[in-house]
Amino acid sequence: MASADENYVRIFDTTLRDGEQSPGATLTAAEKLEVARALSRLGVDIIEAGFPAASPDDHAAVSAIAAEVGVLPGAGPGQGKTGEPPVICALARASREDIDAAWEAIKHAAHPRIHTFLATSELHMKHKLGMTHAQVVERVRTSVLRARSLCDDVEFSPEDAGRSDPAFLYEVLDEAIRAGATTVNIPDTVGYTLPDEYGALIAGIVERVPGIDRVTVSVHCHDDLGLATANTLAGLKAGARQAEVAVNGIGERAGNCALEEVVMALHTRYWLLGLKTGIDTTQLVRLSRLVSTCTGMVVQPNKAIVGANAFSHEAGIHQDGMLKHEQTYEIMQPETVGAGKTQLVLGKHSGRHAFKLRMAELGFPLDEGELEIAFARFKRVADRKKTVVDADLSALVTTDLRQRCEYWVLEDLQVGCGTLGMPTASVRLRGPDGASRVRAAVGTGPVDAAYRAIDELVQRPSTLLEYAVHAVTEGIDALGEVSVRIRSDEEPRIWHGHGADTDIIVASVKAYLAAVNRMLTSLDARRPSHLISEARGET
Repeated sequence: MASADENYVRIFDTTLRDGEQSPGATLTAAEKLEVARALSRLGVDIIEAGFPAASPDDHAAVSAIAAEVGVLPGAGPGQGKTGEPPVICALARASREDIDAAWEAIKHAAHPRIHTFLATSELHMKHKLGMTHAQVVERVRTSVLRARSLCDDVEFSPEDAGRSDPAFLYEVLDEAIRAGATTVNIPDTVGYTLPDEYGALIAGIVERVPGIDRVTVSVHCHDDLGLATANTLAGLKAGARQAEVAVNGIGERAGNCALEEVVMALHTRYWLLGLKTGIDTTQLVRLSRLVSTCTGMVVQPNKAIVGANAFSHEAGIHQDGMLKHEQTYEIMQPETVGAGKTQLVLGKHSGRHAFKLRMAELGFPLDEGELEIAFARFKRVADRKKTVVDADLSALVTTDLRQRCEYWVLEDLQVGCGTLGMPTASVRLRGPDGASRVRAAVGTGPVDAAYRAIDELVQRPSTLLEYAVHAVTEGIDALGEVSVRIRSDEEPRIWHGHGADTDIIVASVKAYLAAVNRMLTSLDARRPSHLISEARGET
């Protein structure tokens, strides 16, 4: 549980709820559980695990997180000193059905929380809700009362608070607190406010809302104007003591406030702000990579804290300064966020035990089944690379082990390309029925040819929207990563896939198959069983 220290800032992570709402970032239940485990190891105080009323799958994922992560000790000073697990939170609209669904999903957690919300801006009340001020106040009262009758920990958010009339906002928050809310969150839902405005809004709430001293004031800022982190810090300076954030800043539209940015701002400028968190900062880069892989949302190289270039220096004057004293151009040491220099840690002669221990140290504890798969993959990579570093190992586990919803499995791939002739690819896949099938195709390049061959085998039309390649490590034998996004011709949704291999064509095929398998898993879950069999070529 969070510290009683008045200078302690609770970190409320919404990667699995608001972050997952990013277009194309949908996570499987297994991936949500994996990220939740990593968040707990990081030391977050509250994990907003999802929106149970949104779908049966989301309900099941939240329940699984509550039953596992919600009962195991957390890792941060905010929790770990007392051996307490993180709070597991579920979102619910201000309705009895949503609130009851949220409670059913989180009730097995040691510290459950229901988070309910209702809009309070004139724009939202008139055009979205069609409700009067009095109706909104009454709905807030009854919703918080219902949530509090089920759960001792209740959070209320007045949606679009940043554009709400302050006087009405005070009234709504007063009613929520009277009804039993233990945390009141003030969302800048559309990223509209400027830091001075948002800080003044929080200060006014702290000063004027009756009973505010009995609850935690939280801030939730979106990044539509690129001000999410600045607004969050302004709110914390004004008296808020909970920050709602997401790993890599993912979320609706331009995203949320980035967890790593707020945590490191408080860490680096502690002498000025006097605020602290319970986060183990050395895990930030590792968690960023896991979330990027699971969501298919690539982190831009110049992203603060966790970007590939965050601790890189190319300009001569910068390099000269760094050689003389590292603090000339680095306000943080890379090791502080887990971005230490690449080191050789394992090789082709390493055994299972050393491999398992190193993976656990990197934050990827493997069970026996996962160990066998990952170790075999590691050996193949080690045979082809002179060095195998931590980044390679992380890529191994976050691609090969976390993407196993496989209808179609790659067995063999052969490509031909060059300045003469036409690029061709022959692909052999093992289908859902266990039988192997082979197709050859011609394309504009080897990747295009391979994708065309896969499409002919799968027979489920889709459109490639995005294809991105980058190297995990340096050198000619670097492990290459590929991320793709596709859209089904059957349903206008976006799915992503991720692949890694020393052969970039193989990585490309792995990524495309991962996206196709995700698409098929999602689409077939909505179809009658006889239609699924027909689509798979079964009788």
